[in-house]
Amino acid sequence: MKPEDLQKAPKQFCENIKVGFTPEYFIMGLSSGAHANIYALSAGHMKRLAQYLTNQVEQYEEKHGHIDAEWNPNVPSPLQQDISGDLKD
Repeated sequence: MKPEDLQKAPKQFCENIKVGFTPEYFIMGLSSGAHANIYALSAGHMKRLAQYLTNQVEQYEEKHGHIDAEWNPNVPSPLQQDISGDLKD
């Protein structure tokens, strides 16, 4: 994808991201208000996405300074449930 294609593409603010997984793939939901897009990614694609995002955040912080953000892994994802409704460990 060319940089000018990204500039022309319609953009939607993402308010929330949830990720779940099965033994075969990851499921990632990006939501804005009542609208959500759900993506399924192979384990390899998810790992490369994590590496890419880490790299992009590092580049951003080198240019603009530290991003003050806290991740709380104790917030359960509705996607991270098995068929019985129990949360996975």
